[in-house]
Amino acid sequence: MTRPSSRATAVSITLACALLISACDNTNEPASQQQQQQPAPKVGIVTLSTQSYTLTSELPGRTAAYRVAEVRPQVNGIIQKRLFKEGSDVKADQQLYQIDPAIYEANLKSAEATLLASRSLAERYKVLVAERAVSRQQYDDAQANRLAAEAALERAKIDQRYTRVLAPISGRIGRSSVSEGALVSNGQAQELAVIQQLDPIYVDVTQSATDLLRLRRELESGQLEKAGETAAQVTLKLQDGSDYPHTGTLEFSEVSVDASTGSVTLRAVFPNPDALLLPGMFVHASLVTGVQRQVILAPQQGVTRNPKGEPIAMVVNAENKVEARNLTAERTAGDRWLVTAGLQDGDRLITEGIQFVQPGISVDPYPATNVQSSKESQEPATSTAKQAQ
Repeated sequence: MTRPSSRATAVSITLACALLISACDNTNEPASQQQQQQPAPKVGIVTLSTQSYTLTSELPGRTAAYRVAEVRPQVNGIIQKRLFKEGSDVKADQQLYQIDPAIYEANLKSAEATLLASRSLAERYKVLVAERAVSRQQYDDAQANRLAAEAALERAKIDQRYTRVLAPISGRIGRSSVSEGALVSNGQAQELAVIQQLDPIYVDVTQSATDLLRLRRELESGQLEKAGETAAQVTLKLQDGSDYPHTGTLEFSEVSVDASTGSVTLRAVFPNPDALLLPGMFVHASLVTGVQRQVILAPQQGVTRNPKGEPIAMVVNAENKVEARNLTAERTAGDRWLVTAGLQDGDRLITEGIQFVQPGISVDPYPATNVQSSKESQEPATSTAKQAQ
């Protein structure tokens, strides 16, 4: 009784397993077919094209006055008046201070009297020497005394004129270090005031010697072309991020490298009619360094990085399949990457839906809507390029 029931139970279990496996196979077939019948994912693409790119370098710098003059006294005396307003603009030869002139006016009158006496004696001896009433030596001495008296008079006039302290240059004058009643002396270390010419104004920027060498090699090898007329032009960005409205001109670069920083100083001159730039301000200057022909500017939305940190891009080939490309992109230009290798003219770069695709799958491309139009995309080609980290 027990053995037949055990066999029946075993047969029932075997049949149930067979039916279950068959049911699983039947349910898997529709799922596989459903996957094969799924539509290709849609991706937004941008068709790339080569273009010329004006390469610029953004360099830090500081402003410096075009000319600086330290006002110092040239005679000794007491300051009687200060004749300017601190922080105002002054003109060249404008009187700034008045030193007590009493002593120098007295010296001037004394020199005039001495010259009058020596000149009369020299003229008298000129007649007497012709009549041999005086010796030639006495006549020569009288003439020498006359010349010395003329020189003393000229010196007295200069000293009297120096009691009026004048502005050596036009510009903006700072605070006065002395007030009325102060004793000043010729050759003192402390200046009375400082005048700075602010229009035009210098901007001193520093460039790495390594970058300078790299740019020269690229120009020599033909990778870069000289920028032509715009090569000496410089634009400026202020510390608050705003653009300075005037364009400057590159004047010169230092002939030696700073041993402590490894950089070279470049000096540019900017017009400053509104005195917006003041000496010592921190700025960023953009210098045109060259032109690259036939380069690709790829939208940043289509460039990602692999686990190694290398830039990569996904493109759609002629068969509408996704390909992965390793890129050489050393810098940005506005909202785009400057790609020197990895992408070609006519490539269709994926910028939308890139997170849903992988290499080898088929996709349904459409024009991307998250990238500027082709006309607007030309703007970064002349914008400032920052070195990518």
